[in-house]
Amino acid sequence: MLYLCRLLKQPPRITAICRAAAFSPNAAERDRAILEAVCRELAEEGLPVSRCVEGDEPLPPADVYVTMGRSPRLLDRLQAAESEGCLVVNSPEAVRLCGRRALLRSRLLAAAVPLAEPQFSEGGFWVKRGDAPTQQPADVVFCTDETQCQEAVEALRRRGISEWVVSPHVAGDLVKFYGVLNAGFFHTCYPADGSYSKFGQEVLNGRSHHYDFSVRALQEAAEEAARAAGLQVYGGDAIIRSDGRFCLIDLNDWPSFAPCRDAAARAIATTVCRLADSHIKKREQK
Repeated sequence: MLYLCRLLKQPPRITAICRAAAFSPNAAERDRAILEAVCRELAEEGLPVSRCVEGDEPLPPADVYVTMGRSPRLLDRLQAAESEGCLVVNSPEAVRLCGRRALLRSRLLAAAVPLAEPQFSEGGFWVKRGDAPTQQPADVVFCTDETQCQEAVEALRRRGISEWVVSPHVAGDLVKFYGVLNAGFFHTCYPADGSYSKFGQEVLNGRSHHYDFSVRALQEAAEEAARAAGLQVYGGDAIIRSDGRFCLIDLNDWPSFAPCRDAAARAIATTVCRLADSHIKKREQK
């Protein structure tokens, strides 16, 4: 990849921000690994990259922030940097939205993204924290009936959590997807086949049947979801039904990309360079 930012006499200053351990439950090493891989790709293009962890003080000055951070304080600071003309990938607004599940669901429904039907089903329900990203197993709870749902909601209230969503459990193959918007990169895998699991809850879907489905259609739906949320680097989960129909059940800002790290890092670095080029050109035209 060869971009304008590489040809400038003074290339843009890039700061990569690693996610704090609190927001990487059982995934801290994997999260660090993908960010380091992206930094290596950028360095190979001759772009200087500094590194920090969210929570470090002060936030290093930069023209471009490549960030996995999720803390409200960091997002506030990055939003201020955006207002001052910096480029931030992923944008603070998009990262915030991913932590607000009810609001995110409304945004995705408006974009006609296929989601799990809101009505209760005989297969059970999921009660999910709705005010912040998942940080512990108690933030996402499987319930077999409405009584357990009410108990799970009360448990969230006792923790001071006032937002949650209740979603039906959908039977079928659980598929994880990883993507980079407008980069031609999309990867899927079956966690039940032995790939990465954060809390082990994937076992509730049982073994994978590998039902036939259109990966291209899933990619289009995932990209539409990322576009609606404002994400450039994204991941999530989908359920593939026995007839090949699917629905998205989760969308995340910047996952670990553990099953496809090297290819993902190249796609992310390419996207950062492309966005930086466009950002620099627009700034110079003002």
